Amino acid sequence: MPDDLVPDDLWERIAPLLPPRPPRRHRYPGRLPADDRAALRGIVYVLRKNVSWRDVPAERTGCSGVTAWRRLRDWTEAGVRPSLHEALLAELRKAGLLDMEDCAIDGSHVRALKGGAHTGPSPVDRARLGSKPHLIVDRHGTPLAVTLTGGNRHDVTQLTPLLDAIPRVRGLVGRPRHRPGWLFANRGYDYDRYRRILRARGITPKIARRGVPHGSGPGKTRWVVERTFAHLHWFRQLRICWEVRDDIHEAFLSLACSLICWRRLKSFR
Repeated sequence: MPDDLVPDDLWERIAPLLPPRPPRRHRYPGRLPADDRAALRGIVYVLRKNVSWRDVPAERTGCSGVTAWRRLRDWTEAGVRPSLHEALLAELRKAGLLDMEDCAIDGSHVRALKGGAHTGPSPVDRARLGSKPHLIVDRHGTPLAVTLTGGNRHDVTQLTPLLDAIPRVRGLVGRPRHRPGWLFANRGYDYDRYRRILRARGITPKIARRGVPHGSGPGKTRWVVERTFAHLHWFRQLRICWEVRDDIHEAFLSLACSLICWRRLKSFR
C-alpha cells in the first residue's frame, strides 16, 4: 500500500493524538474496522484531489470514502485537529522556525455551492453564496490560526476571534507564546477601535490607512499571508466549499494548515 499520502513521520505525530477505538464485541463482532491510517489516507486524498467521498479509491487508500468521512467527523468531535496543529507549531518553535513577533492577518472568499451555516452572499462574487476563511500567520507565513465565516462577514469582525484562536505555543523554556508583537493588516481593518483593542493586548497594530497608495510599508510585509492562502488553495478541496457541515470544512482547513506546518518542518531537516 503506497504511503505517499500519509508518510511515516507524519503518521508518528498524528497517531498518539487519535482517540482509542471502542472495544469489539465478543459475540457477533461484525467486520473489522478500517485502520486509522487508511482512513487518514482517504481524508488527505479528498483534501488534495477534490473528489467526492464516494469516489475515494479503496485500492489506494485502504478504506471507503464513507468510512473516511465518518472517521473525520469523529476525530473532529474529539478535538484532534487543534491538538495536531498545536504540536506542530511547538516543534517549529523549538527548531527556531517560528517567529511570532511579526504576524499578518487577512481573509479570502471561496464559493459555497451547497450552502451551509457559515455561508452568505459574497460581495465580490455577485451575491452568490460563499464562505470566507480568515487566517493569521507568522513572519514566515506559517499558519497560526484559521476561522470560517459567511462570505458577507467583514474581515475586521474576525480580528479578535483569530487572536483568541492562536494556541499557546510551547517548544522553548519559559511561558508559551500566544500573542504577536506586531500585527500587519490591510485597509479592511482600518478602525481606531480595533487599534485600541490591539494595544490593550500589548500588540502593536500596523494597519494600512485608507487612501494610502499600494506599495506601503504594511503591504510589503503582508504578502506572506497571501502566499499562505495560495498554499491552502493547492489543496483543491479548499478552492470551493463543498461541505454543508461547516465543522467538516473547518477540519479540512485545519488539516491543511497542519500539513503546511509539517512540510515547513520537514524542509529544514
